Amino acid sequence: MAKISEPVEEVVEELDSLGHLTGVEIEDDLDAARADRPGDVINTPFDPELIDVVTRTTTVDLLLSRVRTERVDLQPDFQRQAGIWKAVAKSRLIESLLLRIPLPTFYAAETDDEVWAMVDGIQRLTTIVQFIEPESIGAEPLRLRNLEYLGKEYDNATFADLPGRLQTRLRETELIVHLIRRGTPEEVKFNIFARINTGGLPLSRQELRHALMPGQGRIMLRQWADSDAFTSATGHSVRSDRMADREMILRFLAFRLTDPDGYEGDDFDRFLRVSMKALNSLSSQETEELQRQFEKAMSAATRIFGSYAFRKRDRHGGPRRLPINKALFETVAVNLAVSTDEQIALLVKRKDRVKDEFLKLMSDVDFQSAISQGTGDPAKVRLRFAAIREVFDEVADQ
Repeated sequence: MAKISEPVEEVVEELDSLGHLTGVEIEDDLDAARADRPGDVINTPFDPELIDVVTRTTTVDLLLSRVRTERVDLQPDFQRQAGIWKAVAKSRLIESLLLRIPLPTFYAAETDDEVWAMVDGIQRLTTIVQFIEPESIGAEPLRLRNLEYLGKEYDNATFADLPGRLQTRLRETELIVHLIRRGTPEEVKFNIFARINTGGLPLSRQELRHALMPGQGRIMLRQWADSDAFTSATGHSVRSDRMADREMILRFLAFRLTDPDGYEGDDFDRFLRVSMKALNSLSSQETEELQRQFEKAMSAATRIFGSYAFRKRDRHGGPRRLPINKALFETVAVNLAVSTDEQIALLVKRKDRVKDEFLKLMSDVDFQSAISQGTGDPAKVRLRFAAIREVFDEVADQ
């Protein structure tokens, strides 16, 4: 199986004062949060000469042609379930074009086969396509709603309802696209997008990986995140709108492709990028085996830990259900994935003992640190994986 190497953070489901589920956020440790803040740091210095960015002034019509011929990757499952922009917001964007108000710049990366992977401007471009040529992306035609200036005349209008001169105006509207050319090193490409990723709702790191790394890995993460095995094991508590669920699964896969004992890295984001790229080169047999292990781990975690799977526990064993922790998710899941069926059967049979040993770990200062702060540190990765392995081995072998 493919080998890789490099680090981790955390996830949470937010609870209100009554303990009811209200949503999911990423609970980064300080190091990870700093790295995820666009433009704050440059993790890896690079030669500016390696940057190959060109500025294209194109028309809406030319971009539509690229969409029709699949030369633009709009990733229909990408933009936070495509539900973030409501009809009014989309309508106001079309109204801006009709009023000849320039749109912000678009950013894209050119793949090896000259497809443009849109990273900044996907919602805008998708809105334009949905209004003018919805059939090219299998969408329902967009009807204009609640226009600010053109409302009386064009409310509820589709593209076909517009006069010919306005249809032409839309098609001939010029748009500016900054294109990072193929051949630009991947490290540089990600750094550029992280630094310009300062729009209204900046992309998460997983959304960037998703946008810039097409292939079977992208499909795997989506399908596994939607699987009953994952959603049941996590209590349907990990939302998909910012791809937190896919990042959790990517972390699991990263530490199945890289032995935690051999993990040596200081750039967690790079580790996940390398891992995601490795997914694209796996054979069907390797993919099927990984999926079998993943589903086994999810089922085992549910049977052993119940609704407390992948969550920190109050060291006194109180009933309060704490948030899902990403470091625990990958550690517990990987250890269960490599366990034999006989070992898992024993762990399920002795689940009360497993829980007791797990509660003891919750009182261990070093273990708590290994799942809470600087979780990408190689020593902390090895510590937490070894600690969970020791608990499972002791209970199964008693």
